[in-house]
Amino acid sequence: MAKNRIDGCNMTSDIPVESHPWGVFLPEGAKVVLMGTFPPPESKWSMRFYYPNRANDFWRIMCLLFLGDPLALYDKEQRAFRVEALQRLLIDHHIAIAPTTTKIRRLKGNASDKHLEIVEMIDLPHLLHTLPHCQAIGTTGEKAASVIAQLTDTPLPKIGEPLTLPASYIEEHHLTGITTPDFQIWRLPSTSRAYPLPIAQKAEYYATLFRTCDILP
Repeated sequence: MAKNRIDGCNMTSDIPVESHPWGVFLPEGAKVVLMGTFPPPESKWSMRFYYPNRANDFWRIMCLLFLGDPLALYDKEQRAFRVEALQRLLIDHHIAIAPTTTKIRRLKGNASDKHLEIVEMIDLPHLLHTLPHCQAIGTTGEKAASVIAQLTDTPLPKIGEPLTLPASYIEEHHLTGITTPDFQIWRLPSTSRAYPLPIAQKAEYYATLFRTCDILP
């Protein structure tokens, strides 16, 4: 990993370290990679895939944008989204998903980003080397945005106002596979219901990113 932990964290050795439970999801030809922080405790999972908490609106936003119905891929009997269908949606629309953090401690034992101590962050150059057609990173919340800002030595973006990945970063990490000179970093609103914005308004921020990457018309 390029960097091991976020600046300013006090290590708390009596709290166990958790490793991210899933590998990156990288469809061939992905044009954008969406990056959050870390899944909630397993007791909150409704499935074994990204954004597993049924109270999180990430998949509702995706289904709303691409299928016109926030519950299009939701199995009412299982009370969970259908993982294979979600993965097919990502593949069909060239969207990758990866975490910004690979190891954490839960300082309060819950899912709140405010109470995560980041032990290890993703190897971002390696990730980008595997995504030669990617045009943008979209972070799904403030904490994820702050990790990417630290890794790329860029300011924390305002929601919906992208920054361009510095040419110095591209050169330093030999990211010659990046096909666009204007690779962008977008900070998107959190899909947690704790973030006080209606789902339709959150979805519009995501839609703007997808339109920029020619994923939505």
